[in-house]
Parts: sequence; structure tokens; C-alpha cells
Amino acid sequence: MPVTALPVEEAKSIDRRRFLRLSGAAMAGAAAGLGLYSGEFERHDLLVETHPVSIRGLGDSFQGMRIVQVSDVHYDEFSEPYYIREVVRRVNGLKPDVVLLTGDFVSSSPRSPAFGARHSYPCAEILQAIECPARYAVMGNHDADVGVETVTDALTMHGIAVLENKYVTIERDGERLWIAGVGDVMASMARLEKALPPTRLRGNDPLLLMAHEPDFADYVARSGGVDFMVSGHTHGGQVRLPLIGALTLPELGKKYVEGFFQVGPTRLYVNRGIGTVNLPIRFWCRPEITVFTLHSEG
Repeated sequence: MPVTALPVEEAKSIDRRRFLRLSGAAMAGAAAGLGLYSGEFERHDLLVETHPVSIRGLGDSFQGMRIVQVSDVHYDEFSEPYYIREVVRRVNGLKPDVVLLTGDFVSSSPRSPAFGARHSYPCAEILQAIECPARYAVMGNHDADVGVETVTDALTMHGIAVLENKYVTIERDGERLWIAGVGDVMASMARLEKALPPTRLRGNDPLLLMAHEPDFADYVARSGGVDFMVSGHTHGGQVRLPLIGALTLPELGKKYVEGFFQVGPTRLYVNRGIGTVNLPIRFWCRPEITVFTLHSEG
């Protein structure tokens, strides 16, 4: 039978519809692939960041000390038990001298604070397996929302000291390194004047400060006395886009987002964290465990 050619305009219309269908299918496939990548692969793709840190007045006995920082676990809202056990395994493989845990062990949203409170104890039980004699923690804003007393009880009963506006000193061969921690800043629980050792006790010994919210560094720098501060809170933005950066950032985490900053006399490091909030995704922002190797300045 004879073949009847379609009118040109009708043929173009069919081509457009076919193109749109194929484009829509391709976009749906790309979105699904991106969701799988950001929700399953990158969210669990732990990166160990290793940084040398020069500290003023650091004694010879502390040269090469390895301090590991872990932040923003957010168990078990989206951070599964097997994932946190893998974090602990990786930390133990680093053979740290000190481990600093900088808050948000659980989440207060999108589920209820009661959910986070219940999960404080299994979270602390997993973290108890960290093989290091010196393990110190501070509270984050989610911990404060869930209940500082509950999260503190969970950690301390599993052998992790909570520095809630407190300080400790580590001594080696007559030399000292001070480590301090403040309560959560967003919850108005930070008392820097109580967290720092008195000058008469400290002398010229170096001091490290743990504070969950990094923008608190501006206040710390004005107060003086802190050589190195470690924070979390921002998740590094959690979802970042090329040329745009982080899509959203939390209060007191908008100025110092990730990595190193010099804030007056205080050097600051902002950790991207382990877990996620609001949605179980990360993009262009891998979770991290951080290793600081201490050296004297100069």
C-alpha cells in the first residue's frame, strides 16, 4: 500500500512530544540516580581529614599528639547503628591520644525530642567502644532540645566525660595541655568564664576549646586565652552546589562553615560532621572524621 507522508507540522509535533517524553524520562532517571547517590553513597562516604596544627607554647612531650574530632552524629534519626559502628572502627584505627566529640549526638527533629532522648543511650553505648583513654564531649543544640541531663547521663555512664562549662588538664613530663568545653550556645548554656581555667592555674600552657556552634568563635576571640577551637553544627552545609555553596546553614553557623579560620588570636576548625538533619542526604559535602597532629608554633 502507498505510504502517506505526514504533514510537516504534524511530524514536528510528534518529534517534540517524543523528545519531551525522552527528556522527562532522562531527567527522572537522573533525579533518581542523584537521590540514590546523595542518600546512600555520599551520606556514608566517610573522609578522614588529617591536619597538622601549630600550637603556641606546646611542650615537647605533646609534639605529635593525635587528636581526633567527631561531630554531629545525629543517631538514630538518619545515622544508622552500623554506620556509627563504622565511624568508631575508623577512629580506633587512627590510634588517637585524645578524642573530642563536639555535640549533636541525637536529633530533636523531625521526630520528637522524646525519640532523641531514647536514642541517647544506644548512641553512647556504641561510642563507648572508642579505644582512647581521653574522651571528651560537649552538647549541641539538638542535645539541648532533647535534654542535656539525659544526653549527659547517657555519655557519662558509658565512660565519656562531658565538659559542660568545664576544663581538664593533660600532663606529660611536667608539661600541661588544657582542654575546655562550653555548654550549647544556642540554648544560652555557654559560660566561657567557667569553662576556661584561671590564669593563675594555666600560666602559659596552651588551651583547646570545644564549642558546638562555630560562630561563637567571635566571642571567644574577644575574650582571649584560647589557642585552638573545634566546632561542628554546620554539617559543612550538608547539601552544596557548585558556584552556589551551601543551600542552608543553621543559626550561629553562617559565618564559619567548614575547615580552618583564624579568628583574632584563636584558630578555629569547623568539622562537617557525621550525620544529617531534616533529610538523609549529602551532596558535595562528605562526612568527616578529623585528625589533628599537634606541633609547637615556630
